[in-house]
Amino acid sequence: MDFQSILAAVAALGVTGAASAQEAPPIGLPDLAGRTVVVVTENAYPPLQFVEPSSGKAIGWEYDAMAEIAQRLNLTIEYQNTSWDAMIPAVSDGQYDMGMTGITIREDRAEQVDFSDAYMRSEMVMLVAGDEARFSDAAGFAADPELLMAAQPGTTPFYVGVYDVLDGDEANPRIKLFETFGATVQALKAGDVDLVLTDGTAGKGYVDASDGALKIVGEPLGTEDFGFIFPRGSDLVEPINAAIAAMRADGTLDALNARWFLEYKIGG
Repeated sequence: MDFQSILAAVAALGVTGAASAQEAPPIGLPDLAGRTVVVVTENAYPPLQFVEPSSGKAIGWEYDAMAEIAQRLNLTIEYQNTSWDAMIPAVSDGQYDMGMTGITIREDRAEQVDFSDAYMRSEMVMLVAGDEARFSDAAGFAADPELLMAAQPGTTPFYVGVYDVLDGDEANPRIKLFETFGATVQALKAGDVDLVLTDGTAGKGYVDASDGALKIVGEPLGTEDFGFIFPRGSDLVEPINAAIAAMRADGTLDALNARWFLEYKIGG
């Protein structure tokens, strides 16, 4: 299958409240016999997963990836929503079979949940107002004590902000905490804060949709690998890793990237 054919196939995937397999999995992948898997997400991290304003539907890269995984493994996916701060503990406790919301693979989190293999690598970037002229890099932000950063507690952007941009004090009053990533961006747009750190994928999506209201400045602050999470010892990890590997090998992951990071305009 050539790239355009793959892209067309991925673009045709519909995402609603559930995704289920219609055909037997390809040879070489396990057949999970229509097993129902409950996946929890936040729906607040475009373009990975978010609610489309024009339709009210939950869509995004991860939804399309899960639809593809469901088809390849013969799974039925049911979606639930929760906040970021509740997600890892809830999956760890077995309330859900799996979690997805652009979750960075980290050793401390791996003590609570199992991770899939990485399905995406992204760089951390600095998202600022489109007319920001007071600083252009992390050092410039750190040097001005009047400047504020927004972050969700316990996230990779929070820790990068604390330890790579500021002074290592997790209680630094220059970091204003918000419950959702979307709320941090709204605070930035409103002028309540001056900086939001995010991975490059989400940052690009917000910039593209902002009509000049937002921009990215400075050099990337590092890379992060995203993975799906599971309760410790889950028997889903191995088959989903196999599906991810197959999707990487046949170009499906590249096709998803092309759709969501090159073609789709959030809010457009």
